[in-house]
Amino acid sequence: MVADEKIAFVIGTMAELIKCFPVMQRLRDYTFIHTGQHDLGELIELFNLKEPNYVVTEPPKAKSSKMMNSIPRAVSWNLRIVPKIKKILKKEKPEIVCYHGDTMSTVSGALASRLAGIKGAHLEAGLRSGNIWEPFPEEIARRLADRNSSLLFAVSKQTAQNLRNEKINGRIINTGNTIVDSATETYKKWKNKFKLPKQDYAIITIHRFETLKSRARMRAAVDIINSVPIKKYFFIHDNTVKALRQFGLGDALEDTELLRLSSYPEFIVRLANSRLLLTDGGSVQEESLVFRKPCLLLRETTERTEGLDTGLNFLTKLDLKYSKQKIDEILSDDWKTPRFTNPYGEPGVSNKIIKYLRYSE
Repeated sequence: MVADEKIAFVIGTMAELIKCFPVMQRLRDYTFIHTGQHDLGELIELFNLKEPNYVVTEPPKAKSSKMMNSIPRAVSWNLRIVPKIKKILKKEKPEIVCYHGDTMSTVSGALASRLAGIKGAHLEAGLRSGNIWEPFPEEIARRLADRNSSLLFAVSKQTAQNLRNEKINGRIINTGNTIVDSATETYKKWKNKFKLPKQDYAIITIHRFETLKSRARMRAAVDIINSVPIKKYFFIHDNTVKALRQFGLGDALEDTELLRLSSYPEFIVRLANSRLLLTDGGSVQEESLVFRKPCLLLRETTERTEGLDTGLNFLTKLDLKYSKQKIDEILSDDWKTPRFTNPYGEPGVSNKIIKYLRYSE
């Protein structure tokens, strides 16, 4: 049996912490290593988590890290922090190191664990788009993390099969995705804390590297957004604002309210009460299934292919005609939410993961 204090977490981004907090809250103790990729102070307080035991690099003040806009700079940062994390792990001597997702911090945690001779556990293993350039560099990060992990917590049947197909050496365990717990627990706690619009509305997020670096994709995304006939709330990143201005699209959005990145509870409550979602992100696809909200993917590919089989996630390939057709269907009086079983599991995923962590051999 692995004692809780022998479990370490390597976390760098807000998305990672959001998906890990239900696991961390259920443990009595653990070592918290913050890479410094994002400033996590607000979320740590929000989720009532302990402060990091170690902060590897100074976090940026802005919510959108400019450092990660440059791939060479991001890789250089990653190479610098791996030996630092390894040194911490050698000192603390945990039996298992946990990391989540598809970021530079995820890769750092996996590589440092491997080099330190300690079991690494990827809490979101097996997601694949099949194209290393879509999304970039996340697809590469996932593959590196999985190949350097001992425990692979697959988020669905499909992701478990992906790992088997790649002949990954680690132990593959299909637990579901912790986002199910993150979203449901957040909504339950904060659902009555925010004032919501009375009319139907759509939620929008765009932040992927491959989207923001392409004028054609940004123009196509704006055209699709403008085709939505109801009120729209665009939760916008600093990098997205910059891209819109760079491509001369800053004033192109119609009937769309731009909202700076808000707290996770506010975003979830708004999402759970929305009529429609449009995104190029990853987690929103999963959250759409938790709250059974139709979601248009403003992307060419997706690593979360399970959602496409539910009848709630639609891969637009940024095609305006197809997107308008789906928007009209979803907003029509005849639309009915399809029946489906969430491929990412039901609440309680975090308990399954903790069971395996504690009794890992």
